[in-house]
Amino acid sequence: MAQKISSTCMKVSTVLVFMLLLQVADAQYNFSELDSKLSQYQQQLGGNVVTLIYKDSQLIYKKELGDFKANTVAPVASCSKWLTAALVMTFVDEGKLSLDDKVSKFIPEFTSYGKGYITIRNCLSHTTGIEDKSGLAGILENSRFTTLEDEVNNFMSKHEIFAQPGQQFAYSSVGLNIAGRVLEIISRKPFDQLMTQRIFRPLNMKASTFYSERAANPSGGAKSTANDYMNFLTMILNKGMFNGKRILSEQSVAEMQKAQTNQNMIRYAPPTAEGFNYALGEWILEADATGSSTTVASPGLFGTWPMVDKCRGYACIIFVKTLLRDSRKEIYTDIKRTIDAQIASKCN
Repeated sequence: MAQKISSTCMKVSTVLVFMLLLQVADAQYNFSELDSKLSQYQQQLGGNVVTLIYKDSQLIYKKELGDFKANTVAPVASCSKWLTAALVMTFVDEGKLSLDDKVSKFIPEFTSYGKGYITIRNCLSHTTGIEDKSGLAGILENSRFTTLEDEVNNFMSKHEIFAQPGQQFAYSSVGLNIAGRVLEIISRKPFDQLMTQRIFRPLNMKASTFYSERAANPSGGAKSTANDYMNFLTMILNKGMFNGKRILSEQSVAEMQKAQTNQNMIRYAPPTAEGFNYALGEWILEADATGSSTTVASPGLFGTWPMVDKCRGYACIIFVKTLLRDSRKEIYTDIKRTIDAQIASKCN
């Protein structure tokens, strides 16, 4: 009986300590204005919104609005691109791939179609120069593929070239999906399985998946939760480390955050990211005087915004459930300003 009481006391004590730590974290910041902003924008963000902020090894803010929780699974659209770029970098870390390898090294037929100079770096930075079909035509085309191999073969043989590799930026599903297919060839495993083994499982992203009954979509096919995606963001914030385990090398994280474009190169960017430059699988929202990124993000069509502010040392995700067809860039910018007002920057 005494042992049972002792065990119960220990559990209660653990909970009390955890609650005390949360109170200490909350006391450092006044997020009342952020609460108001999120309530103000709730309907414009589709009614269902989860916002999480992580800093100094702990969650310092959590807000759930509408019929949506931090563990609710939903599509994250183009937020998938950041995950795919990270997966590519695990192969780079192992020496199985170089960002400057040509795709034709793995798919020799690319050379036959005048696409032999496209590199993996071009793929991750949307600078392949391969035209993408937009609108209904593109949706119908993509829906008929049952494998990533079929889709990439179509990019190779049926899509025209509008620019030399590295010369122009056009946001699309082409490059990241080609990179995903290269990983399948190197590993002889399907893309969704690779993502689970190398990113989701090590990061304890138990509810996340790229599984599809049709072709896997490395550019926009992930489903995740706010909690899961935050694990990925904390790894990025901590320069490749998660729970004491290295997922990516510090060099790979830094390489992912280097600008690959300038504004003169931008042929097409979605409204939600107009005016930003692109790195590898992620946008650069803010940069210092030298052009080095200080805040990076990978917003999706469904409205979810994951971001990492390196100067203030925090990761944030605004996770929404509803497809937002119009740009909400000004809303997210306003929310970030509100967060930044409470967290001091370490950058000059």
